[in-house]
Amino acid sequence: MTEARKIIPVILSGGSGTRLWPLSRPDRPKQFLPLLSERTMLQMTADYVRDRSVFAPPIVIGGATFGAETVQQMNDAGVQDFRVVLEPQARNTAPAIALAAAMAERGDDLLLIMPSDHAIRRPEALMAHIAQAAPLAREGWLCTFGIEPDSPHTGYGYIRAAEPLAAGVWQVGSFVEKPDPARARAMLEEGGYHWNAGIFLFRADAIMAALDTHQPAVAASVRDAMAGADRTAQTVHPLPAAFAASPSISIDHGVLEHHDRVAVVPAALGWSDVGSWDALYDVLDRDDQGNNARGPVFWRDARDCLVQSDGQRVALLGVQDLIVVVSGDDILVMSRGRSQEVRDLGTAVQEA
Repeated sequence: MTEARKIIPVILSGGSGTRLWPLSRPDRPKQFLPLLSERTMLQMTADYVRDRSVFAPPIVIGGATFGAETVQQMNDAGVQDFRVVLEPQARNTAPAIALAAAMAERGDDLLLIMPSDHAIRRPEALMAHIAQAAPLAREGWLCTFGIEPDSPHTGYGYIRAAEPLAAGVWQVGSFVEKPDPARARAMLEEGGYHWNAGIFLFRADAIMAALDTHQPAVAASVRDAMAGADRTAQTVHPLPAAFAASPSISIDHGVLEHHDRVAVVPAALGWSDVGSWDALYDVLDRDDQGNNARGPVFWRDARDCLVQSDGQRVALLGVQDLIVVVSGDDILVMSRGRSQEVRDLGTAVQEA
């Protein structure tokens, strides 16, 4: 495989991670935090696509506010020859992906789109699923990877598989918004539905053509922004005024839901969006009592708890099913299972 034919990883790094307050904040987003190991979520994502026999150097799409942090973390991770495209303002995933497509040197380059703050515990399976999707992607299909659900989760969107296209690849029948509990249970029982992980594979020219059809204002704004971009060896600064003219819309709502050549690969990746404290508890290793701790934490008769402290000592006695997070001057104590309420609580605390 020649260098031009290698898959270009595109790491979307514009999220804020507000559901992991108080550890993650607008000025310290989740992707820059070491939640699962000593490496940050951004660095772990770069590790998934480190094989240079398959992947070209990655492109990171992130906010201009965190440009220096992004470059530093990629350098610290030992990533070679990466580029960082710095959005003047957040405009959601459709403009971000258009920026990446505009960076490709050839229209037939394949782009692998990955969020910067998700966990994949089986990266070897990702490689196998990419091999399944690549032939169709090279033919112009927009391919997505759907996570095989193991529960009727209401916090994710779903993808319904329709007709088979190739071994392990199906044409997408529809995208389903985050369902209520009854609908989620019904979809799980019916089968053929997969969590939408926001991982995609497609040609640069195919996604730009789809944007031209379904979101022409996004495509035009990004082309103008990149035509006037300020470029250095590692960073690209799109023209702010042109980029600001782009509508703010996700690639799912803006393009994939309307396009007729979208495929899904059902994928068993050991995936988690690590989108809440409960989700983090689920993916971390735990001791015999079901506890996980980071920092100076002491237990006595405590079960099924997650505790993270950035310095202050924390002691738990005779409790279970708690999440305790100490970050700076802020302390969060909550029952496990209430993670979806953290975003609003954190906002209220910071505004008080």
